[in-house]
Amino acid sequence: MAVGRAPERVEFPGSQGEPLAGRLELPDGDPLAYALFAHCFTCGKDAVAATRISRALTSAGIAVLRFDFTGLGQSGGDFGNSNFTSNVEDLVRAASFLSATRQAPSILIGHSLGGSAVLAAAATIPEVRAVVTIGAPADPRHVLGLIGDQLAGLHNSESVEISLGGRPFRVGRQFLDDLDSVSQHERVAHLPAALLVLHSPTDQTVSIDNAREIFDSAHHPKSFVALDGADHLLTTATDAQFAADIIGAWVTRYVPSLHGGVPADEGSPELEAGTVRVTENGTRPYGQTITTAGHTILADEPEPIGAGSGMSPYDLLLAGLGACTSMTLRMYAERKKWPLEKVEVSVKHRRVHADDCANCDTVPAVVEQIERTIVVFGDLTDAQRDSLLAIADKCPVHRTLHADVDVSTEIVAGESHA
Repeated sequence: MAVGRAPERVEFPGSQGEPLAGRLELPDGDPLAYALFAHCFTCGKDAVAATRISRALTSAGIAVLRFDFTGLGQSGGDFGNSNFTSNVEDLVRAASFLSATRQAPSILIGHSLGGSAVLAAAATIPEVRAVVTIGAPADPRHVLGLIGDQLAGLHNSESVEISLGGRPFRVGRQFLDDLDSVSQHERVAHLPAALLVLHSPTDQTVSIDNAREIFDSAHHPKSFVALDGADHLLTTATDAQFAADIIGAWVTRYVPSLHGGVPADEGSPELEAGTVRVTENGTRPYGQTITTAGHTILADEPEPIGAGSGMSPYDLLLAGLGACTSMTLRMYAERKKWPLEKVEVSVKHRRVHADDCANCDTVPAVVEQIERTIVVFGDLTDAQRDSLLAIADKCPVHRTLHADVDVSTEIVAGESHA
């Protein structure tokens, strides 16, 4: 078992341009994966729970970055000028820092309102495969109930000093306005990663009903573990350690580099441009990780057939056609110097009876049909729009779909990692 090295102090710019202070925990040897920890807004990066969870993950070979949000702890800026959206942006900035200096995080962990933040940020960090919340509110507006009567001062001034968890904070009116604009349910419903919800049934700050709401809103794969008897901040060492052990064991199932304890693609050469590798990633029953030269996305079958953890194979096919169409129109318009401001392509696949297909030359019983709608923005003439429509059919992917494509396939025995 790996033992962590001495933590490194790091610094990176936050959402307001001020430096954010972080602590990077590293295991002995090369990390198998990187995690990002968002603490509760009344805590700091050195809280008991954050420290113990970080150490448990480093012992499993996972590096962890934990940091103080804008205006908190050792980070610069004014918390009174921040809001939930800017805190989510702090989290995204932290992920970008890791990506630029080490490796993009594949694991997000959030405690309390930090849990709400990781749920909101997950969709904007494409490398994330696993998300963990600890005592998180289902809706960030839950914090308004903790403020209580202190809210009145926010309506009558630009900022007011409130108490959260026994600590004084100066909160601006825009903090309140921003919470009203958050649609957390939709974010959880479309979470592009596996989810673990940890919550104490006796949490007096954020009730257990919040965990149920988060869990019910999310798609599979998802898991729930009760932190029986723990308080909201996991101040007891045994409670914090239990949560840490659960997280350390759970994430290995969903992060490809940790699945079976073997880094993904170990011993495989770097992918050449134009080559795509698709590998099962442990998200049962059909989850796949798709890797190209420099990019990674997820694929899966939608529920109830699969877990819905990524785009379906037909989604990927249609995405290729849509992206190629948009790029082709952009290239053509720039060459012509036309005022094309934006292209939006919607593509839909369906199967229709041959009698319903007006543009089909052959007459099988059922025909595969793709409907493509292109919206172009800009001061374009009718003639220019007609030309763009004709060019759309000349995009390379469109031509490939209409061509006689020969798919050459071989099967080889893979080397077992057992």
